[in-house]
Order: sequence, then structure tokens, then C-alpha cells
Amino acid sequence: MSEGVVTFLLTKLADFLVERGKNLAGVECEVEYISDELEFMTAFLRLGDTMEDSDPVLKCLVKKVRDAAYDTEDALDNFSLSHVSDRGHESHRRYCNKNNIMIQGSSSNSIPRLECQRDALLIEEADLVGIEKPKQQLIEWLLGSKTGREVISVVGMGGLGKSTLVKRVYDDSNVKKHFKFRAWVTVSQSFKREDLLKDMIQQLFRVHRKPDPKGVDSMDYNKLRSVIHEFLQRKKYLIVLDDVWHPSAWHVFQHASPNNICGSRILVTTRNTEVASTSCMDSPDKVYPLNPLSREESRTLFYKKIFQNNTCPPHLKSVSETILDRCEGLPLAIVAISGVLATKDKSRIDEWEMVHRSLGAGLEENDMLMSARKILSLSYNDLPYYLKSCLLYFSIFPVGNRIKRMTLIRLWIAEGFVKGKEGMTVEEVAQEYLNELMKRSLVQVVKTTTDGRVKTCRIHDLLREIMIAMAKDQDFAVIAREEGSTWPEKVRRVSIHNAMPNKQRRQVASRLRSLFTFWVADCNYESPARKLFSGRLRLLHVLDLEGAPLKEFPKEIVSLFLLKYLSLRNTKVNFIPSTISQLKNLETLDMKRAPVSELPVEIRKLQKLCYLLVYRFEIDSDDRISTKYGFKAPGQIGRLQSLQKLCFVEANQGRNLMFELGRLKQLRKLGILKLKKKHGKALCSSVERLTNLRALSVTSITENEIIDLDYVASPPQYLQRLYLGGRMEKLPDWISSLDSLVRLVLKWSQLNDDPLLSLQHLPNLVHLELVQVYNGELLCFQSKGFQRLKFLGLNKLERLRMITVEQGAMPCLEKLIVQSCKSLRRVPSGIEHLSTLKVLEFFDMPKELAMTLHPNGEDGDYLKVAHVPDVYSTFWNNGNWDIFSSLGAKLEDKHSAQLTPRIIKRNYTWK
Repeated sequence: MSEGVVTFLLTKLADFLVERGKNLAGVECEVEYISDELEFMTAFLRLGDTMEDSDPVLKCLVKKVRDAAYDTEDALDNFSLSHVSDRGHESHRRYCNKNNIMIQGSSSNSIPRLECQRDALLIEEADLVGIEKPKQQLIEWLLGSKTGREVISVVGMGGLGKSTLVKRVYDDSNVKKHFKFRAWVTVSQSFKREDLLKDMIQQLFRVHRKPDPKGVDSMDYNKLRSVIHEFLQRKKYLIVLDDVWHPSAWHVFQHASPNNICGSRILVTTRNTEVASTSCMDSPDKVYPLNPLSREESRTLFYKKIFQNNTCPPHLKSVSETILDRCEGLPLAIVAISGVLATKDKSRIDEWEMVHRSLGAGLEENDMLMSARKILSLSYNDLPYYLKSCLLYFSIFPVGNRIKRMTLIRLWIAEGFVKGKEGMTVEEVAQEYLNELMKRSLVQVVKTTTDGRVKTCRIHDLLREIMIAMAKDQDFAVIAREEGSTWPEKVRRVSIHNAMPNKQRRQVASRLRSLFTFWVADCNYESPARKLFSGRLRLLHVLDLEGAPLKEFPKEIVSLFLLKYLSLRNTKVNFIPSTISQLKNLETLDMKRAPVSELPVEIRKLQKLCYLLVYRFEIDSDDRISTKYGFKAPGQIGRLQSLQKLCFVEANQGRNLMFELGRLKQLRKLGILKLKKKHGKALCSSVERLTNLRALSVTSITENEIIDLDYVASPPQYLQRLYLGGRMEKLPDWISSLDSLVRLVLKWSQLNDDPLLSLQHLPNLVHLELVQVYNGELLCFQSKGFQRLKFLGLNKLERLRMITVEQGAMPCLEKLIVQSCKSLRRVPSGIEHLSTLKVLEFFDMPKELAMTLHPNGEDGDYLKVAHVPDVYSTFWNNGNWDIFSSLGAKLEDKHSAQLTPRIIKRNYTWK
């Protein structure tokens, strides 16, 4: 399955040859020839990718192509470093020879179709677990009273049992009685619309023992669609469209099935959330996301498959639970692994432990686990080549790692996976790539921000094991877990987990393009830098040393001329040398959580630098307050014209720095610390020029320093996130004109006028935090104000005595946190109007307020919040926070609901 890696690589090489070949005298014809051959090879690989696993000859040929391409890339990168044309000519010759061998050796002309989807229906009836609840929900929707045609969609990643579930629903006796005209159409990833419609016609006619329409085999698409539409026009029908991969497949049936008034239904299964939302556009509440099995359900299925009496022997319980951790509720994974364990001696725990340790190897060797791999691989094979490289990249990260979205995107960009599109930055294109992988249920969202942005993500562990195997097979990446680890000669990426490997042969290390370290301990051995760079990693593009035991900047790094991405995040490096200017191709410098406080003036020479992240947090042990520290920027920082993200620069160096920031026209995110009042006007002038700005954070030099930001006449129209920390004489007028603003945090403002009047009509605001912002006694959320707000945090409004919520205000609010407002002793008046509220928390508030929430309280405030599922009141008590919670409080439960204390440890501030 090398098409993804090799096609990306060949495209990269073709672009390189076109660009460089023009400057190489006498090789124009050779460059043109190689470019033509690369295009031919790309087409061949796309054809052969689907049959590589079943054709050992083809697998060997694909490997030859990959090796030839890697050799060529090595030579071309060396050419970039040395400017010696002879080396480039010889590379071209070797490449052409290997290319010709590959083409002549291929004789396969047919592609066997993988029948993976049918495997999903092979789970025996007795093995079905956790299916009753979703089954009953789907049946309820199918048999509902709505007379118009309704579409129901079941969505989830491969292996969750979507087809199995829907088949049970389809065969249910009540469903059969309700729908006399039924058809089950398996769509799959590659389909011909005429064949699908013919299959549907045959099923519908044969159910009622009718012959197929005359000439159906020769009908075109429009005629077939017309036949189905006419046949079903006045009938109550149920059509199952199983395994729909693309919205285009849905559209085939959308127009063929009539939207009559007979109570007809269409039931769709898909891995793609876009398909689910598109098909259910008229019934968005009928999308059923199928979740993994619960722990108890997983255990039940696991035991059913292995133990005759469904009881696990005591000596196997621990290892069984560990193996279930790896399955993560995926039914197909549980069944596959159970099939392996069923063949082991149940009296020998060592055999079970060996299965757990060698689970990755088992994915390649065992037939049942191979079926799980096929189903998950089907999703991978459907990806375009540029997304295949992006998905394979997840193999680099440790199991269970929550991968930061922006880190992942910057890595993809540095690797060259992301191609620019007109009108979009490469970062925005990379986000599109990630969105597509999430839509296909291959990447799972772990955490999102309140304004809807993905913060961290991951892939399922079973899918990760498959990606690791593929990445290794293609020399895309390997993981080094032990000191004695070695890696293949031509592998492009090495991810070091836990322990630093021994020195590799110089030739092997010199071919690497990317090197990562994860959880490398500070052991008693020679300098980590010396061990890492002993192989002369001169072709390295990505170097991620996050968390490595480094105390000083490794001097060897500055010789990595091709380096695009450098992360020393969370290390002890506190000084950046002036020689960093040699990294002319550097795009990302990540020093977050490293004690660097100043950058050398020579950094201005890095004209390709896009992301400059230099800041850290320090927490005061006494009051548990976190303080952010940035860096002193060098003079004329405005020369870094490619910068898109700059965080956090300390502004107490004078007005010149503020004016320099205005030269960074490509900035999307800007973070400023230690701003003084006298520099506010200069900053406003620069902000007006930063028309591409999406996020701005400004904090004053002290809590009482005024930040004077009233001079922005024309703010950046695309600004989405704004953080302002510092005293204000008045809220800047321009804030109320930020129509794109989704997140606003104000801190230390100490305003005398109600800030809500200026903010309530921001059309897209979903997140609002106010910390020490208002000195008044009353906050009123007026009717029709804050129409899209989902999160509201009020903190340290010390004079506040009353909050009023008028009917129609904040109709979308989901979470409200009120903290350290010491004068507030009653819940907000009108809080009962907030019908969408899910979480209400009072943190470090007067105990009188908490008492009003008691079900038996005299004031009756409990009734006002009875509709809120989670209500908390939190107090500091003996070094911990006591949380009194009323969970799931309902109006009808008012006599049984109680406020019960729980003890947890928690940071002082909720942010």
C-alpha cells in the first residue's frame, strides 16, 4: 500500500526537477524524460495499490520504485546542500534505470476486489452485545408517525458493527410487517450507479414475485431511476443503503426514491459524517452515532467468544482487562483478538501475556486479526494520496497520546504534505485535511474548545497498530523503543520512545528526514545531543525534541540546513545561539515551556519562519496563580515577513517594537505581554495594519496598568479570538464591531460601566469570560442579547449583588460558571429561562448561595435550576475543594434530589 507515500514523494520530486532542471545546463531533455516517467509511475502505483497485498511480485516492484524514489530524493537533497551537479546527474541515471526495471516487470492487468465489507456481517447472532438500545432507537424512528419520507443515518468508524446493527433492525418482525417493500443495497467505496439501481429493482420486484422490468439490463441511469421512482411512488418502503462512502452515492438514491406521504424510510450506514449529515439534511435529529461498546459490554462479548461458560478464570482477569484496553470497545477488534486467545492454553497466563505483548505482530500473522485489518485498511485505501501520508503520520506518536491539533498541522506543513490553494494559507488547507480525516471517522476528536475548535485528537489503537505496520513496510517511519533499537537503511522518520537508541551506522542516520523523541528519560549516559547527532543528520527536515533531557541548545542543530521544524518545547534550554541564523529553511521554532527569555538579533535572517512560539507558565506555590512569561524580541523583528504566529513578545521595550509588529502583514495570531499605557497608541496603529489577524492577546505589565486601546479605527475584520488583560478607562468601541469574534476574554478591566451593553449584540460570540471586569452591583443580560453564547464565566466581580437574565437572552447557553463573586448570594434571577443550560457551577462563593439550591431550602431557588442536569457549588476546605453537587436535578425529582459533598483537588482558577 505504497501509493500514498510514493505518489506524494514522486510529486515532490517532479516539482523539484522542474524547478531545478531549468538551471542545470544540458539536462533539459533528461529532466523532461524523468518527469514523464514519474507521471507514468504515479498512475501505475495508483492502479497497483489495491492489489499489492495479494500480489507478491507487485509488492516487490512497488518496493523497487519506492527505493529508487528515496535514492533520488537523497541525491537531490544532497545536491541542494552541495550544489554539485554531477551527483544530481548520477541520481537521475540510477533512477531511470530502476524505473524501467519496475515498469517492464509488471504484468498484472486485473485488480482483485476485496470483499471486506461482508466481514462485518459475519459476527454470529449469539455474539451480538450492546445492540438492543441502538436497535430499539432505530426501530422507533422507523416506525414513527411522520408520513413523509425520512432518512435515518448510522455513522461510525469501521468495525463498530453498523451493518450488523442495521441488519438486525432490517430483519425485525415488526419492521417487516410495517414495510412490505424493502431492499438492502450494499454501496461500498467503488460503485457503478447503474448496477446499484438494477440491484435495487431486482430486490423490489422479486419480493413480490414479479418479473424484472423488460430490458432492465440495457437501461441507462435515468431510465433506471424512473422505474424505481414510479414503482415506489404510492408505496411505504424501506431502503437500506449500506456502507455509503461518498455523498455522490447518496444522491443516486435520493432522486430515485420518491418523497411520498406513505411513511417511507431510508436507512444509511456510513463511516463518513458528511454522508450522514447530507443524507439527513431534512431530518438532522435522525443521525445515530454508533459508539464503541461499554466496558461491561466489551467484557461480555470477550468472554462469550473465549470461555464456554462466559466466565473468565481469576488468573486471566488482569491480562484480559489489559487486552480489552487495546480494543477500546471496537466489536470487530474484540472478536478478532478473542479468536487468537481462544486457541491458547487457558491454564497458561504466559501465553496470554505473549499475545498482549505481540499484538502488533499478530495483526500481520493471524487470519482473524487480518480481517479487522482489512476493514480498517479499507478506510485508508479510500483516501487520496496526500491524506494517506497524513494518516500514516499518526503512527509516530505513542499509544494513548493526545495529539495537539496545531502541532500536527505544523508538522504536516514542514513535511511537505500540504499543498497551497488559492485564497488559503497552508495552515487552513491542513485543517481541511484534518477535517476530512475526522469526517471519515479515522481520526477521533479528544477535546474541543468552547468555540468549537478541535484541540486534541487521536486514532484508535487498533488503527494505530495498522498504521505502524504500514509505515514500517513503506520505510515511512519506525518506532525505536529500546537502547538497542535499529532501523531500516532507507527509513525516513524515526520516533524514539522512552529510551535513547545506540549509535546507528552513519549511512543509516544520514538518510533521515524527521526525528522525534517521546518520554526520553534523563539517564546516566553521554550527552543526548551527541548520541542523536552522531549520525550526521544533514538531510533532516523535522526535529522534535519535546521533553528531551536537554539543558543547552545542541550546537549540531545549526548545521541542519534543510531543517524546517524545530521543537525544544518543555526542555531546559534557556539560550538560543546566534548561529541559529544558519537555518535558512526554518519555518517553525517551538520553545514553549522552555526557559528562554531572549532571542538573538540574528534570528531576523530566518525569512521563512512562520511560527515563533517562545513562552512559559510559572505557578506560584502559595496562591496557585499561573503567570505567563514571554521573550524580549530583537530589534527590527518586522523583517520576519513570513511570520503567521508570534507568541509571546514582551512589549516593555518601547514604541519601536510596537511599530515593527505592524510590518508583519501575514500574522494570524499575535501575543503581547507587559504592555504599558504609553505604548497603546502605537500598538493600535499596528493592529490596524494586521488585516489577516485571527487571534490577539494583549496583557499589561501589571494588573493596575491601564491598556489604552481606543485608537483602532479599523480593526481586523477576521478577528475571532481576543484576550485583553489590564485596566481600562472604558471598553474600546471597536470591540462591538467585531462580527467574526467567537471568543472574548477580559481581565482586570475594572470598568464602572456595564460591559454587556457593548458586547451583547456580537453576532458570533460563543465564549465570554469576565475576570475583575466590572465594579457595579448589577449585571443584566437583556432579551435578545448574546444569541449564540454557549459559555459564560464571571470571576471576581466583587461588588456584584445581582444578576438578571431576561427571557430571550442567551438562548444557546450551555455552561455558566460564577466564581469568587463574594457579594452575590442568590442565583441569577431569570436563570429558569436558560433552557439549554447543561452545567451550572458556583465556585468559591458565599455559602448562603449554596443553601438556596437545597431541595428543601426556603427560598425556592432549587426550582429555578431544576432543569439543569449538573449543578455544583464548590468551597475551599482544608486544602481541597468541597463540591456540593445536585446532579440530574429534575423538577419532578425535587423531593429525592440531594446535595451531596465530594472532595476533589482543583486549581484555584477555573480557566
